[in-house]
Amino acid sequence: MPAPPFVSDGGRGTLLAMMDAKQIVHSDPEVLGGMPVFVGTRVPVQALLDYLEGGDTIEEFLDNFPGVSREQAIAFLEEASRALLARIA
Repeated sequence: MPAPPFVSDGGRGTLLAMMDAKQIVHSDPEVLGGMPVFVGTRVPVQALLDYLEGGDTIEEFLDNFPGVSREQAIAFLEEASRALLARIA
């Protein structure tokens, strides 16, 4: 699979992945009972939220779940943020 394209975040020193939602998360009744997981893994997206809620960093999460790419984790958080803001706007 080719690497996703990147766009600068305005000079703040990080890169934001522009990924299709189908490259980030999916749900399949045959995988963890349909719980949303990162594509290509059996890692529930809730695990990332639990790590962050517990005060861990994205790097710590990625170290413990190497099947999840940094691009997937960041894209998931960005999409979750957009969805939440759309619900309250």
